[in-house]
Amino acid sequence: MLLPHHECPFNLSRGMTFKCAAAGLPAGGGKAVIIADPAKPKTAEEYRAFGRFVEGLGGLYVTAEDVGTSVSDIDVVRSVTRWALCSSAAAGGSGDSSQSTAYGVLMAMRACLEAAFGDGSFAGKRVASQGVGNVGIELARYLAREGAQLRVSDINGAAAERARTECGAEVVPAEGIFDIACDVFAPCALGGAINTDTVPRLRCRVICGAANNQIADPAAAQAVQARGILYGPDVVANAGGVTQG
Repeated sequence: MLLPHHECPFNLSRGMTFKCAAAGLPAGGGKAVIIADPAKPKTAEEYRAFGRFVEGLGGLYVTAEDVGTSVSDIDVVRSVTRWALCSSAAAGGSGDSSQSTAYGVLMAMRACLEAAFGDGSFAGKRVASQGVGNVGIELARYLAREGAQLRVSDINGAAAERARTECGAEVVPAEGIFDIACDVFAPCALGGAINTDTVPRLRCRVICGAANNQIADPAAAQAVQARGILYGPDVVANAGGVTQG
């Protein structure tokens, strides 16, 4: 299976290095990917095999929950290695890091609003979120409580519907989220959402979200800058999860 450049493990690990440095943590430089059939749930034995590999590294790499995994998955990994974080409290861990990550994004978004508009208030601000998975829905809950006007998209219809019922969000088609007039565009799905195809379509003043490697390549970064859109660096905005430990 070939991964897009921005989702390849080496680029994800590079992002983790920057993220840990920004958070003042003496860690970074690694990212794990279990290559399997995305249409099928990974088995407990696959997670145990992964855990045995991590254990064999002797602490050079510490794994944790991320896209496609849950606390219960990390509990399985934790059963065969001490080098796994964010397992359940019953397994000796700190639990789901989604809320910590989302709160960090909220604070980064507030700083971006203050820089762009001179006011960090979310009241009446329009936020378009691409993705409302584990972190995205937590961010949507925070934003709803802060009085933001939410529009969301997700390829998982159930996730989008949850944001509508819980947060009062308006659901838009996944591909149409880039065309929504908003104050903040929040990439909260996989990487590379901000690229040379999507930048011209954006109708926002700020980009700030939870996804890793949001900007696909230097050309996309230059396009964002040329349009005068303020970008909240993902390695800072989404670093809340790594500080949970």
